[in-house]
Amino acid sequence: MTDTISAAATLNKFEKLKAEKDGLAVKADLAHFAQVGWEAMDETDRDHRLKWLGVFFRPVTPGKFMMRMRFPTGILTSRQMRTLAEIVQRYGEDGNGDITTRQNLQLRGVRIEDLPDIFNKFEQSGLTSVQSGMDNVRNITGSPVAGIDADELIDTRELAMQVQDMITSNGVGNPAFTNLPRKFNIAIAGCRDNSVHAEINDIAFIPAYQGDQLGFNVLVGGFFSAKRCEAAISMNVWVPPSDVVALCEAILIVYRNHGLRANRQKSRLMWLIDEWGIEKFRSQVETQIGHTLQPAAAKDEILWDKRDHIGVYAQKQPGLNYVGLHVPVGRLFAPDMFDIARLAEVYGSGEIRLTVEQNIIIPNVPDSRLTALLEEAIVQRFSTQPENLARALVSCTGSQFCNFALIETKNRAVAMIKELEAEIECPQPVRIHWTGCPNSCGQPQVADIGLMGTKVRKNGRTVEGVDLYMGGKVGKDAHLGTCVRKGIPCEDLKPILQDILTQQFGAKTRDEG
Repeated sequence: MTDTISAAATLNKFEKLKAEKDGLAVKADLAHFAQVGWEAMDETDRDHRLKWLGVFFRPVTPGKFMMRMRFPTGILTSRQMRTLAEIVQRYGEDGNGDITTRQNLQLRGVRIEDLPDIFNKFEQSGLTSVQSGMDNVRNITGSPVAGIDADELIDTRELAMQVQDMITSNGVGNPAFTNLPRKFNIAIAGCRDNSVHAEINDIAFIPAYQGDQLGFNVLVGGFFSAKRCEAAISMNVWVPPSDVVALCEAILIVYRNHGLRANRQKSRLMWLIDEWGIEKFRSQVETQIGHTLQPAAAKDEILWDKRDHIGVYAQKQPGLNYVGLHVPVGRLFAPDMFDIARLAEVYGSGEIRLTVEQNIIIPNVPDSRLTALLEEAIVQRFSTQPENLARALVSCTGSQFCNFALIETKNRAVAMIKELEAEIECPQPVRIHWTGCPNSCGQPQVADIGLMGTKVRKNGRTVEGVDLYMGGKVGKDAHLGTCVRKGIPCEDLKPILQDILTQQFGAKTRDEG
């Protein structure tokens, strides 16, 4: 590690706290934290360092913490889902699990007193939440139907797991990558529909042929922040699958050692690429990896529009199917989580998959069990055939649980879609994404219609409102949308959405239909 990090450590409070003590070090203090309680904890440990273990203090729910898991490619087992359900169940109505836009789960309602027991349960179930917050690499995303998709090019599950294991030392924590300048996202796509939203990741691997050999073109620098949003750009690099882990490691080391640290609003990877230029960045990565990198293939294999995987689909394995369930804005309560675990065991192989659209897939369902699965009560609620507007609805956590959010999102999003669907019918899914603040966890820039929370003045009072984004595209030729209108009070939003859906997406009022 170069002197760059130590020299920068005094530049802002976050660099100071990282220099004083590695975030992973608080793991040794969990028993003490559980004994003294959240109010008596050192505030820096409580508010910041616990995030290195995936534990998040939330001022809007004092005493009840959020935990963020790690599921490479969004895959977990029924046993693991049951363990998480037991943790959530302890806290009754206040506890829940949210599926995230990185194929992950966040648990809410966790008490500091129970952390030692929770981490013991994680260890027994093969779960980890390590390095899932602050200046670490977040969940590694991939196709949610990797290994079972009849049309996939390459199964990326093992690659995603290898990348995570390199970063986290097999889930126990790796100090080599706990002091990045900022958060970092990695995605590995193995299909033709860009199911990973490659353009919004710091590193994205997308399938491409170099001659007859299938590998990956590499994109770098995509990110969302309150300061700036940028789509990833080509690194002009192609790698075979065998080099994916080594390239990730080399890029992370270059970023760790040379990334900008003075201003946290200008610390993501793209800011370093801007300062150096892509050629110097590539050269530095080549020096780190120890060999010249091949130039990118002339074209990639992202040829399809984005699929949402909701419904029933035949797998590449004869006689088996995967069933995609629509979970409204990704919110699960303990009974739901137990039911999903049961479905996976009774009808599938005990495996569960999460999608970036905040939905669930039950894979490996034999033809003979499909009818019974589709008749289950929870499948009637988490439908395989939702209405087109609800089908593509995505939302961040919102102000109910997140102190950064300026507005409530999840409950409002569901309620508004129900009202719209009662009045209009849309002939196609329309991707409507809600995010509570400019941090853009709900990714409004990739939506057909994006809604970003803000505060608005109306009739002399401050009310919750949104800025309106339009034009985001995913899949083939993906690009980010732009803000087209600012400061719409939420109470005035429904007719505006109705007009957009009618004029631009072919929706018709129910009485017209």
